[in-house]
Amino acid sequence: MLKWIIAAIVIIPAIEIWGIIQMGQLIGGWATFGLILLTGFAGANAARMEGRKALIEVQKQLQQGQPPGHAMLNGLCILIGGLLLMAPGFFTDIIGITLLLPLTRPLYRILILRWLEKKLRNGNGTFRINR
Repeated sequence: MLKWIIAAIVIIPAIEIWGIIQMGQLIGGWATFGLILLTGFAGANAARMEGRKALIEVQKQLQQGQPPGHAMLNGLCILIGGLLLMAPGFFTDIIGITLLLPLTRPLYRILILRWLEKKLRNGNGTFRINR
């Protein structure tokens, strides 16, 4: 797991820098800078709006006595998507946007559920409750 984290810390910024340079050559430096700022602010705003919807859904399901599993996963996708949109770069923005869009979010929810199920089946997933 540690090697994947280290690889991500090295590879993702390298890809993002390459993408920023390519976009700068295509549309110019100031336009690229403005686009990065725009996606950051738009991402924060979209995450806030979608996050409210997810929170309302979680509260509604809890009031009805239902487990809020899918609503919680939606909230997780929205949180991750918002963070990716606020990070400078275009490749993380693409992933962030698809995490925020209600149309594509179920794909990520399925991936997260499969990952969690695999962890629990293999006995690798542990949950701790601190009191």
